[in-house]
Amino acid sequence: MNARHEITLVRHELKRRTLTVSRVEAITPLMRRIHFASDDLADFESLSPDDHVKLFFPSADGPVMRDYTPRAYSDQQRTLTIDFALHDAGHATQWAVNAQLGQTLQIGGPRGSKVVPDDFDWYLLVGDESGLPAIGRRVEELREGVPVITVVCIARAAEQQQFSTRAAWKPVWIERGTDSERDAERVLAALTDFVAPPGDGFVRVAGEASLAKAVRTYFIEQREHPRAWVRASGYWQRGKSDAHAELDE
Repeated sequence: MNARHEITLVRHELKRRTLTVSRVEAITPLMRRIHFASDDLADFESLSPDDHVKLFFPSADGPVMRDYTPRAYSDQQRTLTIDFALHDAGHATQWAVNAQLGQTLQIGGPRGSKVVPDDFDWYLLVGDESGLPAIGRRVEELREGVPVITVVCIARAAEQQQFSTRAAWKPVWIERGTDSERDAERVLAALTDFVAPPGDGFVRVAGEASLAKAVRTYFIEQREHPRAWVRASGYWQRGKSDAHAELDE
């Protein structure tokens, strides 16, 4: 019998799939949601909101690869949804801005899923715009009534999102303006007022690497939160075009 709060790793067969754009939505001014459909998704699996797939964007010098979160998917309908944070002028942002119905894109993965059981007494999800797809998916998938607090740094109020959830969700939005270099400082200041609900809690941080590292260190070293119940990922690193990294080891 599995222990309570045990995080498990599930491996998936690595497979490349060709998808077709079926719908494009502007969720906020800086978040583009693109829906894909393909028979290739018949055996697609994504067991965790923290999963990422590799997207292959065409360029003159060959495909450019970037990691993205499966925001939602249906193996029965053979559809996949991916949210694109429009935070730079790179290949991924350019492709998302110009995406048209019927356009195709190749993806690979996910390679595996780290499955966090929905048996914690509360959840705290922290990040920036790049972490919102994973944060939103987890909020929507949590069980009825469980407390979940989200603390997310965004450019302005128009970037706030609404999630449909059965959980007891409390959002905290931190508006930074155009300067993102002090996001870690802003988030840590907001977290000084955080009062944990009773019981065991899971803390998940996803966003720019320095923000993720700072929040992880704060909870482990200052809050003395159990290390196994804090997970952090750097979805991007300031000054680098592709720097996804897990920070838990």
